[in-house]
Amino acid sequence: MTADQAWCHAPRRARPFEEEQMISPAELALLALAGYRMTQLLVHDSILDPARTRVDAWQQARPDSAAREAVVTLISCVYCTGWWVSGILLATWLLVTGEFGRAPLLVHGVEWPAVAGAAVLLNRWDDSRKNAG
Repeated sequence: MTADQAWCHAPRRARPFEEEQMISPAELALLALAGYRMTQLLVHDSILDPARTRVDAWQQARPDSAAREAVVTLISCVYCTGWWVSGILLATWLLVTGEFGRAPLLVHGVEWPAVAGAAVLLNRWDDSRKNAG
């Protein structure tokens, strides 16, 4: 059999997205918990107060700078920070576990707001507990 003939009779390989799969509910919950905690650390926890104070002073040195205002908004807004933290956590999870190539990018694009939304729900629940007590 020549090389050309072998190519024609080669066994069929699976297409890359034949087993399209979203993250499991357990993975979603784990990523949401991690996203919630990381967001709280970056936006509220006192351990990062010195860093947030320095960024605020940096912004006050040029208050007309839109870029500096955007950075301050990003690190002070739970929703903004949570969105990007969730995206970074999801991308890291998918790459480390080798699941990134198992589904089209669009599927992972749907997972991102799912993880961010679940983390926001945890944040809202936590805020309601603080306000009730």
